[in-house]
Amino acid sequence: MSTYADLEERLVDFAVGVLALAELLPSTYAGQHIARQILRSGTSPAPNYAEARAAESRRDFVHKLRIAHKELNETRIWLHIIQRSTLLPRTRTETLRLACDELCRILGASIQTARQRRSSPVDDR
Repeated sequence: MSTYADLEERLVDFAVGVLALAELLPSTYAGQHIARQILRSGTSPAPNYAEARAAESRRDFVHKLRIAHKELNETRIWLHIIQRSTLLPRTRTETLRLACDELCRILGASIQTARQRRSSPVDDR
């Protein structure tokens, strides 16, 4: 499996983790609000990354990677809010938060690399 496919699988695993976490949030107004927000932001990086892999140009590739990165950043904030609140014990979110941090670093580095290689064709990634 290529590193691109490996990263896509990690993003899918992350999305599945977000789905499981959202199910644990309480049925309160605050819990459901955060569940909806984290579901939206935490499940979108995987399909956005898949779209980036199918990009028609280097610019399109970078743009779609940046969207995935932004969604991960938003998810990181929702995880931080959950950790600071009394909605769930910190132990329920820590592994997911660490995975989110790592995925943010990986996508950030990928964006920088892709920007530096703008002159090469997308197929040479």
